Amino acid sequence: MRELEFDAKHEEEKIVNWLRKYVAKNGLQGLVFGISGGVDSAVVAALCKKAMPKNILGLIMPCHSSSLDVEHAGLVARKLDIPTRTVVLDAIYDSFLTLLDPKADPHTKGDTAAINIKPRLRMVTLYYYANRLNYVVAGTGNKSEITVGYFTKYGDGAVDILPIAHLVKTQVMMLAEHLGVPKEIIEKPPTAGLWGGQTDEAEMGVSYQELDEYILTGHTNKPAQDRIERMIRVSKHKRHMPPMVSEEN
Repeated sequence: MRELEFDAKHEEEKIVNWLRKYVAKNGLQGLVFGISGGVDSAVVAALCKKAMPKNILGLIMPCHSSSLDVEHAGLVARKLDIPTRTVVLDAIYDSFLTLLDPKADPHTKGDTAAINIKPRLRMVTLYYYANRLNYVVAGTGNKSEITVGYFTKYGDGAVDILPIAHLVKTQVMMLAEHLGVPKEIIEKPPTAGLWGGQTDEAEMGVSYQELDEYILTGHTNKPAQDRIERMIRVSKHKRHMPPMVSEEN
């Protein structure tokens, strides 16, 4: 993929102004967001900090997460001087899964039904604090992941606003550098932290470079393009409101 032309300073100003206007227009008091230790959440955290320095809250919500992710989440909070609360979800995840299915192993790799509980518990946590504080929930999804449905329905996909949803992953990385996100976070393999050793690219079966190339140009190598187009088709339901029976029928 050819080098992108991307004005990070302009993008920062545009998003920051948009965040301020959204909060004011809707009579809200501030912004709450998750800090996972990944680059997307770090970028959203930095933008929210610039938009409303005094009225933000970052939530660190480990759920059988790697110690490195938790360490990186703390690093982001310290680097950006963001007030945080840590809510450890391990016990409630284990208890809830046991209630649903006593035979289920909470640590089974790739068990979608069980694994998706993690981002849904984080969604509940975010909205608890948003309701308490009259804040808006800022999501961390980017255009690459949203395009192919690489998010959990009613989990990390359930937010009020999406500040970086118009940016592909490559652009998010460039914006991260501009915003001063720590290099160890920018350079580590992107992961949703769903299980040990999990990475986004391995799970999707395509690289972000291939995915971004397809989104920006309409094509990439054939194996990747075929997989991307299939992911777009099967995840269509995630990007639309639930269907309703038409009054005409």
